[in-house]
Amino acid sequence: MGSGPDGERQRLRDLARLRRVRDRIDREYAQPLDVEALARDAHMSAGHLSRQFRAAYGESPYSYLMTRRIERAMALLRRGDLSVTEVCFAVGCSSLGTFSTRFTELVGVPPSVYRREAAGETEGMPSCVAKQVTRPVRNREASATGTQLG
Repeated sequence: MGSGPDGERQRLRDLARLRRVRDRIDREYAQPLDVEALARDAHMSAGHLSRQFRAAYGESPYSYLMTRRIERAMALLRRGDLSVTEVCFAVGCSSLGTFSTRFTELVGVPPSVYRREAAGETEGMPSCVAKQVTRPVRNREASATGTQLG
């Protein structure tokens, strides 16, 4: 990308495309999304989208998608009326193993343990408060959050 007005215009166009990709992930997280399809719709190559998305948001499109899915899964598991497998498929994951691994990485406990423990912890709590209290901390937020607690 060059400097000057043309380079700046291209950068702004790319940022607008990245915002649309992020908004689509937020909206359609339960759909079978993949980086190739997202890139095609944004008129970018998959590699370019991944690099630009990571530069703008600090994580890959796939990682962002999985975080959205895990956040939604946490809410569904807190309700307690769906099995872990049902929740996995409800949020758009096709592999229970991948879902459980990513859930454990983000939340710190496996989904089955979270489901069992969260039902008791958030009982009687308004859902908006429960969502905030139990929200997963993504990697780039962990260091910033840690410094504020001390």
